[in-house]
Amino acid sequence: MSVPTRSQIKIGAKVNIIQKQDQGSGELTQGKVERLLTKSPNHPHGIKVRLDSGEVGRVQSFDES
Repeated sequence: MSVPTRSQIKIGAKVNIIQKQDQGSGELTQGKVERLLTKSPNHPHGIKVRLDSGEVGRVQSFDES
């Protein structure tokens, strides 16, 4: 499964991110995008974003709920 590109991620979108400390376990965190932090159009590990809760991580998928 490929990760979303920068153009697919919009401010306010519900996404699932993986935080740095959770990379080993693969635990995902859900939230709304506050800011896009990665400038390039794509990244092999996911576009880095800041959620409205202040958490930072790389987008793995869109939240389907």
